[in-house]
Amino acid sequence: MGKRKFSGLEATLIALFCIVVVVAIILVVLLATGVSPFKTTGKYFPLPGPEAKPSMRTAQLCLLRCSQVPYVCDLRGCCWSPQSDTSVPWCFFPKNHGNVSICVFSLGFEATLTRLSSPSLFGKDINTVLLTGEYQTANRFRFKITDPATQRFEVPHEHVGPFNGPAASNLNYRVEVRSNPFGIVVTRVSNGKVLFDTTIGPLQYSDQFLQLSIKLPSSNIYGVGEHVHKQYRHDLNWKTWPLFSRDVGPSEVRTYFFCVLFFADKFWNPNLLCSCALIFAVQPAPAVTYRTIGGILDFYVLLGNSPEQVVQEYLQFVGLPMMPSYWSLGFQLSRWNYGSLDEVKAVVERNRLIELPYDAQITDIDYMEEKKDFTYDKVLFSDLPNFASYMHQKNQKYIIILDPAISTQPLVDGNQYGSYVRGESRKVWVNESDGVTTLVGEVWPGEAVFPDFTNPECTSWWVEECEKFHGVVAYDGIWIDMNEVSNFVQGSNKGCQQNDLNYPPFTPNIVDKLMFSKTLCMDAVQKWGKHYDVHSLYGYSMAIATRQAIETVFPGKRSFLLSRSTFVGSGKHTGHWLGDNAATWEQLRWAIPGMLEFSLFGFPYIGADICGFVFDTTEELCRRWMQVGAFYPFSRNHNAEGYIPQDPAVFGADSVLVQTSKHYLTIRYTLLPYLYTLFYRAHTRGDTVVRPVLHEFYTDEGTWGIDRQFLWGPGLLISAVIDQVGLAIFMSVSKRLTGEKRHLKKQWTRMYLPADKLGLHLRGGYIYPIQQPATTTVESRLNPLGLIIALNENNTAAGELFWDDGESTDDNLIFQNRLQMNAISSSYVDPNNLRFEEIKILGVLQEITDVTVYLNNAVQTPSPNITYYPTEKVAHITGLQLELGRSYTIEWTQQQSVNERFDCYPGIDPTREKCEQLGCVWDAPSNSNHPSCYFTSDNIYSVESVEYSSSGLAANLILNSANTRANDNYTAPISTLRLEVKYHTNNMLQFKIYDYQNARYEVPIELNLPTSPTCTSEGRLYDVSVQKKPFGIQIRRKSTGTVVWDSVLPTFTFSDMFIQITTRLPSQYIYGFGETEHTTYRRNMNWNTWGMFTRDQSPADHLNSYGYHPFYMALEEDSNAHGVLLLNSNAMDVTLQPTPALTYRTIGGILDFYMVLGPTPELVVQEYTELIGRPVMPPYWSLGFQLCRYGYRNDSEVAQLVEEMKATQIPYDVQYVDIDHMERQLDFTLSARFSGLPDLINKIKGEGMRFIIILDPTISGNETNYPTFSRGVADDVFMKWPNSNDIIYSRVWPFLPNVTVNESLPEQTQIQVNIAHAAFPDFFRNSTVQWWKREITEFYDNPTDPSKSIKFDGLWIDMNEPATFMNAAFGGCRNEILNNPPYMPHLGYRSQGLTYKSPCMEGQQYLPDGTPVRHYDIHSLYGWAQTRPTLEALQSVTRERGIVITRSTYPSSGRWAGHWLGDNAAAWDQLSKSIIGMMEFSLFGISYTGADICGFFNDSEYELCLRWMQLGSFYPYSRNHNEKGTRRQDPASWNSTFVNITRHVMNIRYTLLPYLYTLLHEAHVHGSTVVRPVLHEFTQERTTWDIFEQFLWGPALLISPVMTPGAVTVNAYIPNARWYDYHTVIINARGEYRILPAPLEHINLHIRGGYILAWQEPANTTYFSRRNPMGLTAALNDSLLAEGQLYWDDGVRIGMYDVSCHHKNPSQV
Repeated sequence: MGKRKFSGLEATLIALFCIVVVVAIILVVLLATGVSPFKTTGKYFPLPGPEAKPSMRTAQLCLLRCSQVPYVCDLRGCCWSPQSDTSVPWCFFPKNHGNVSICVFSLGFEATLTRLSSPSLFGKDINTVLLTGEYQTANRFRFKITDPATQRFEVPHEHVGPFNGPAASNLNYRVEVRSNPFGIVVTRVSNGKVLFDTTIGPLQYSDQFLQLSIKLPSSNIYGVGEHVHKQYRHDLNWKTWPLFSRDVGPSEVRTYFFCVLFFADKFWNPNLLCSCALIFAVQPAPAVTYRTIGGILDFYVLLGNSPEQVVQEYLQFVGLPMMPSYWSLGFQLSRWNYGSLDEVKAVVERNRLIELPYDAQITDIDYMEEKKDFTYDKVLFSDLPNFASYMHQKNQKYIIILDPAISTQPLVDGNQYGSYVRGESRKVWVNESDGVTTLVGEVWPGEAVFPDFTNPECTSWWVEECEKFHGVVAYDGIWIDMNEVSNFVQGSNKGCQQNDLNYPPFTPNIVDKLMFSKTLCMDAVQKWGKHYDVHSLYGYSMAIATRQAIETVFPGKRSFLLSRSTFVGSGKHTGHWLGDNAATWEQLRWAIPGMLEFSLFGFPYIGADICGFVFDTTEELCRRWMQVGAFYPFSRNHNAEGYIPQDPAVFGADSVLVQTSKHYLTIRYTLLPYLYTLFYRAHTRGDTVVRPVLHEFYTDEGTWGIDRQFLWGPGLLISAVIDQVGLAIFMSVSKRLTGEKRHLKKQWTRMYLPADKLGLHLRGGYIYPIQQPATTTVESRLNPLGLIIALNENNTAAGELFWDDGESTDDNLIFQNRLQMNAISSSYVDPNNLRFEEIKILGVLQEITDVTVYLNNAVQTPSPNITYYPTEKVAHITGLQLELGRSYTIEWTQQQSVNERFDCYPGIDPTREKCEQLGCVWDAPSNSNHPSCYFTSDNIYSVESVEYSSSGLAANLILNSANTRANDNYTAPISTLRLEVKYHTNNMLQFKIYDYQNARYEVPIELNLPTSPTCTSEGRLYDVSVQKKPFGIQIRRKSTGTVVWDSVLPTFTFSDMFIQITTRLPSQYIYGFGETEHTTYRRNMNWNTWGMFTRDQSPADHLNSYGYHPFYMALEEDSNAHGVLLLNSNAMDVTLQPTPALTYRTIGGILDFYMVLGPTPELVVQEYTELIGRPVMPPYWSLGFQLCRYGYRNDSEVAQLVEEMKATQIPYDVQYVDIDHMERQLDFTLSARFSGLPDLINKIKGEGMRFIIILDPTISGNETNYPTFSRGVADDVFMKWPNSNDIIYSRVWPFLPNVTVNESLPEQTQIQVNIAHAAFPDFFRNSTVQWWKREITEFYDNPTDPSKSIKFDGLWIDMNEPATFMNAAFGGCRNEILNNPPYMPHLGYRSQGLTYKSPCMEGQQYLPDGTPVRHYDIHSLYGWAQTRPTLEALQSVTRERGIVITRSTYPSSGRWAGHWLGDNAAAWDQLSKSIIGMMEFSLFGISYTGADICGFFNDSEYELCLRWMQLGSFYPYSRNHNEKGTRRQDPASWNSTFVNITRHVMNIRYTLLPYLYTLLHEAHVHGSTVVRPVLHEFTQERTTWDIFEQFLWGPALLISPVMTPGAVTVNAYIPNARWYDYHTVIINARGEYRILPAPLEHINLHIRGGYILAWQEPANTTYFSRRNPMGLTAALNDSLLAEGQLYWDDGVRIGMYDVSCHHKNPSQV
């Protein structure tokens, strides 16, 4: 092939290309070295000195296109200065810009501006321009710059016309025109601050390039759109924003559908009325520059005294927003391409089915035939003409979409497309540049033409088409889209001509850098002018035309209009959504700044596509978006074709998304009267609806950048989670937000917002009209109205309500210690006869006691009902009948509720004098339970600063000495206190107050605390806040906001011997605190005080008894539960009052609280026992029936009893002896009367039974040969007097030696005459523990006479409170202040001091590490300290698990022992009290509990004992026990009927022992309860919260005993589940009380459906029953499912077997 020859032209082009490449390379090299490659031939403006050269913050960009080149900069007469920051202009204008001559006239002034000679930027410079300034109002100044020689395009805005004067006076601004250089300076008159200064840069004015720069007073600039700015406040770091409406989805950098100019800083706004393509550039000077390519420069400067006033000024100028129809404020559903009408209906139905509040359904273009306007698809949407009726049947609406582009093609059936034909005949289309030929493009329907909505003929055609189509499809509203205007081809199907309109000299940085990209040719012709000038007015003109269509189609109704493209003033006609967003977290965040900006622009009806338009959403994203979207004014869920459905119901009716969506939409619908009123104010005054926080709190600079929160109007703050995996947000509060949950002011606060929660706060000072919600607005508008009144610090509030059906009414509500409702205009009569029926007042500091309603000064009857919630400070007034449109006055009286009194003098014998000495108020109430002396001032401590860390917080407390209250030095407040809060786990925290300078006693019990926190800020169930003054701690459950601890109360004080703290409680439902007898499981909150101090006190009302358990569980009103432990062992009392509140008072130690957050009652117990230790695992045999009595005369009597019981064949496993077996009640001795006991024990053990003996702690000191005592003295094990080696002795059980006891005397007389000196072993000492274990070992294995070895299997330790039979000690006590402290807690026999039936408090004891400690501090730990070594000794000698039963207990005693409820009485009331006691000890972590069956004191009687045997068969610890001198009450002592009934019920127990044993294992491993309150399983059923005469074994067996004499039925509550009668079949009752038959031989037992119970054929002892076959009872639930577990081991092993022996049995039928 020959070599190709180039033509002359080709050769020339190649040469030119090479030259250009070489020059470019040289330029690059030279630029890199900073050397100019050219001589300067152009003219430079003089720069007289450094001061004349602009700083780089104020430099104005001169070179706009291509790269910045010094040569070109020089040609333009500009200055060149290279910078390291490429965003800063290197080529910028000099200072001298032009000359000015000014004249003043009546409307303002005029000035002729003459351009100085300088190079042209883009040609066609206009050398002389006219500046016109108009003083239009006191707050609005207009200036425009025009070409006096040639008429240029000006925006034909319906609200912006010629100003005809007169000029305003009393101006709030001052205008100065400067001549050299030219500039306009606007100053605020009030403070002289320059707001607007154009002298920073030159005016450029040519045919297609106009520029003006403005120096701003600060960097706080907002507005300019429509773009995605990512933040509400502009970033001024050299950002450039083009404005030119274009079909582009939201992104970070591109222009979007709208053209409006707005920025404001501290209350002013310059607005450039311009519709040509434009650039808005910002720079850090701070300054802005406008550059546009046509029209004129037409500025309006608006001033206001607040941001909100600026918006009002702006909207009154450009047109106030439309008033939306009420129904359009309801939630709406939509998507592009449902595919068919059947699918649309399926979506509608599934969302109706879940009862979602939901008002409107929208269909996108898929309903059309081939996407042609005014048609519908006759196949896929064949029933569309009836769809609106289908929606209306359920009071819902139907909205259609319309696009502007009209297809030129015929219909599918070949007929002409009528809309096109009619439009063509009327010549309503946009034309090509010749003004005649229709411009043709391509959009959704294919080839299309574009209506020219600026043409009145087109508007007429459009109205008629909308009306015609409504006759076919009766839609309710119109959504207009694609009206930027959008075109799928560039310009037209012919392309665009090469001219200065389509390719202007300067093209702003718009999409594709091409004017007609995705739209029409710029030289196209419309009625208002060239498309070049009016392009961005297309959506505006279409909205005006469509509004006319709506007024025609829906005469007298507002209907619905939504537009994508908008312009200045469009909000008068239409709402707007933020366009085709994406299902991303950043788009969720960006929606808030977008709404805030459109609030500025005058579009209160605004929202974003909830859950995102493009891309598949996720459940988490959609859930969070539905939450915040419920508070978009325009609330619509909408997405695109090709992506998963995202309407709420598709996620499942029971999903968290559905539940939270319904919850917040219900709140929305409740608040619609408030929202509608906000729209009325927007429509009539120009207020914002979605309001930036800064608008209300502009004096707080912290609000100026907030754009992750927003307000509805002035009052409702919305704080949403808008980040992925968001569990917490920081919320800014600038003023008091007062509601049921929060009291915050001007601070950031961390809120916990789990999956289903959004932050909502009502601002104090406002009244919020509400209405009972429904699933549609049609239905909700029929419901009663109400008011929420949120008081501010001045106890005032104001609000308003607008209510209409198209006619106006303005009801004004004003509150100040009364509510004045004035109907200012009442021409509207509501057809539903609506009334205000309830008022809720927030922030009421005192209880409202009386309400009076006046109408025309006449008192109205009946009086309303009042409920006051003191914790939340909320009053709820119901029963009102206030007619809408009438004027009322509502007055009430307030006074401090007695329930809000906190006792200031809880000591003995309060008097006025004592009270007033403490600075408190004396007012003796009629009810003696109420405190007569109470606080009126804050507590005496404050906090200066709080130290926060990831694991908690700490603070030092400051004592306000001016307010201190004390009687003596012992109660003088300590000034060196420290608070520590530790977040140990996600569900457990500790808060501790102690003296940081002086060590104080702390409870020496080791809790199971993590060595380092195992929680996360996201996972924690709680939030902690510290109020600084007065000091207080608040703990809030993050998931609900419920305050579970609030000690911001006046009672807190901390002294050496008196510590007091009060907390408000979340409800009246408090359980726990012990050990005291009371008549209901739930604590009585009516001013009851219970003492805690271990004492030998048989159960009696309000008397402190054997144990000490400062732990309670509280139910919150929403059924969550939490528990609180105060780890303190000093004498204490707790007062529960109906506030509800709880006051702790203790006389020593520190405050060391632990809180577990559940949130279920059962989890509370599990978390508590995880902290203190899990319950002991008892041996299997200990679950058998047991017999004992105090008063067996000898071992023969015991042996005879065993034989008689065997003869009855009643299952029976364990026999006891009480102290009778001892010689004179001396531990570790054997009476001669019981010399046969060792053989008896061995005999019955050989028959499969077990034996338990009793031990008391005190040791006689009157013996001459008592090894136990002598060894104890040698080992120094006994409690002594302080600073002495003398043992403390008191009277307890051992009788004196060598004394004949006259047993015919009363027992107490015998005691006083014959009791020996008893010493108290100090079980805290290591030496005592070893001594005790040795004594037990030698009693079990007698080293001197093995035949006397007592082979016990368990130990029962009694009298270990420790008890005494005399007060104090022999010789009296030696420290008055310890034994009779300044404050004596509310204990039994209070006046007798702490030594009542107790040893002296000064007794010296020693902790294991040798630390000395007073008995005063650890008295109530005595039994606790004895328990562990007792179990360890037992297990050591028996080499089996064994069981210890202890009388005195403290938190964690359950780790080593079971407990019986003490020396009860043979009385009917003791049956129910035994259930209460067992349930309480279940809370306390002691699972193995029971009461003395048939009663300890007094003679039992037949029916009582029989019913008690039935009940006691279901005690975990099932023992019949009674006192010496009473009748026998063992089952064998009654008749054969008694025996038969007892045998039957005991056989049931033994049958179910595998199930019971498994429950005890679950308690041991997981901390769950065995005897379980019904409320633990059915917390959602509030009835169960008060049940205490029934109980459960675990989750599945319900026991409903008879506990009243003569009863043959029982009124039992059957919880809401399927239940099976244990004896028969399924019962048809649930969630109700049912009268059940209960003849004497019957106890009602029910098995819960859904559970499997393991069982075993019974025998007379567990030794034999464990050999019998096993079985399962599967009780199916409503789903025909059941499951259960079985734990099985050898029953005695110390430690647990592997999980392989732990079976889980599922069942399904």
